[in-house]
Amino acid sequence: SDGGVFKDSVLGKKMKRGDLFLPEPTPLPGRVKALPYFFLGDSAFALSENLLKPFSGEHAAGTLKRIFNYRLSRARRVVENVFGITSSVFRILRKPIVLEPEKVELVVMTIAYLHNYLRRNARNIYTPPGSLDKEIDGNVTPGTW
Repeated sequence: SDGGVFKDSVLGKKMKRGDLFLPEPTPLPGRVKALPYFFLGDSAFALSENLLKPFSGEHAAGTLKRIFNYRLSRARRVVENVFGITSSVFRILRKPIVLEPEKVELVVMTIAYLHNYLRRNARNIYTPPGSLDKEIDGNVTPGTW
């Protein structure tokens, strides 16, 4: 499972030990309370101070848990857009990568670097208008990736 792979990864182990060396918790703009930096997960992951996951079960409209889950889902959609774009361009991501974990890390980091470079320097070619998911009035329009 994704949660099991993460738990056994260097990042997962460092997160569990508390030695990720993340920036100190800071307040959000216009707020006073300092919040920790965190990663986004789904139900497969274990909740921790630096990993947020949705509340399980169904929650009534307007409740804090439902609002939290919705906002977490919106944030995760950004990640899913990035993966959709990168896997449509870098086809190695479309199936299991049969390499040693160290090589997989190098491949993924290279793809992340190239993705960021292309978004900065060739945005209209790499991600033309309409290629990303959009949300208007709570309705999601899928991107073309």
